[in-house]
Amino acid sequence: MFSFLKKSGTDSKADVKADVPAEAAAPSWRERLFKGLAKTRAQWGGKLKSIFSRGKVDEELLEELETLLLTSDCGIEATQHLLDELKKAAKRDKLDTPEAIQKALHDALLETLQPLEQPLDFSTHKPFVIMIAGVNGAGKTTSIGKLAKYFQTQGKSVLLAAGDTFRAAAREQLETWGERNNVTVIAQDNGDPAAVVFDAISAAKARGIDIVLADTAGRLPTQLHLMEEIAKVRRVIQKIDPEGPHETLLVLDANIGQNALQQVKAFDKAINVTGLVLTKLDGTAKGGVVTAIARQCPKPIRFIGVGEQIDDLRPFSAKDFVDALFE
Repeated sequence: MFSFLKKSGTDSKADVKADVPAEAAAPSWRERLFKGLAKTRAQWGGKLKSIFSRGKVDEELLEELETLLLTSDCGIEATQHLLDELKKAAKRDKLDTPEAIQKALHDALLETLQPLEQPLDFSTHKPFVIMIAGVNGAGKTTSIGKLAKYFQTQGKSVLLAAGDTFRAAAREQLETWGERNNVTVIAQDNGDPAAVVFDAISAAKARGIDIVLADTAGRLPTQLHLMEEIAKVRRVIQKIDPEGPHETLLVLDANIGQNALQQVKAFDKAINVTGLVLTKLDGTAKGGVVTAIARQCPKPIRFIGVGEQIDDLRPFSAKDFVDALFE
C-alpha cells in the first residue's frame, strides 16, 4: 500500500518561501564553509607558512609540499599536477616571496577545481527527477532532506520518493525530513524500489511538482545484486520519462578520502553518475580529495556539506572552497 505524508500547500509555488534570499545568505554560507573546512585548513595553514618561508621554489620546498598534499588526500596525480604548475609559475613569474608562492599554489588549485563548479540546472524538465545513490553511512538520506530544503528556498516544489526499501529505518528517516520540510513522501510497505519511484514521478506529474528526489538503498559497489537493483530503478524511470533521470547524484563521505574515487568509478559504470554531493567536510582533514576527483574522475560537484544543520548543504564554489583552505 502506498503511503502519502500530508503536506500543506507545498505544491503551490506561492506557498514556498525562501527562509533567506540567496544574496543575503551567501556571506553566512561562506562563513560556515570556512568554519567547516577548519580541519583541512589546519593541516595546510601552519605547514604552508613553514614550507613557503624560505621564499624560493627549490627541491626542498617541493618535497615538503608534496608530502603535505598527499597527506591531505590530493592523490598522486593531482599532487604532481599542482607541483608542476607551481614550478612553471616560479620560472615564469620569478616567485621570490612566501606570499607570491602561496598565491601561485592558490591559483593552480583554483584552476584545477574550477571545472567541477557546474551548478545544477533544474529548469529543463518538470518534474525534474533526481536519483540519489551512495553507500550506507555517506549521509544520503540526510542529504535528500537538505536538498529538499535548498530547492524550496529556490521557490521550487518538491516530492520525495522513499526508494530505499532495503534499510529498515530509511523510510521513517525520510518521512521525518518530509515533515520538517512540509513535503510529500511517497513510500510502500515492503515494496519494490522501482515501483515506489515510478509512482512518485506519476504523482509529481499529476500535481505539477517541480522536483522529485528519489532515494535508493545504500550499497557497496561490490554488492552486485544491489547495483543491479539501482540500475533497474533507472530503467523504470526512463519508461515514464525517456530523458530521465535528469540528474543522478552520488553522495560521498569526505572522510573516506581516496576511496571516494573508487566509488565514483563503480557507481558511474552502473548508473551513469552526473554529479556529486560531498558530505561531512567539516569532520575531516581530507578535503584534498576534491582535487583528486578533479584530476582522476572529474564529475561536477553539485553540492557540498559542512555541517549538520538543514541549510549546511549548498552548491559548490571553487573559489570559496580554495579561499577557505588558505585563509
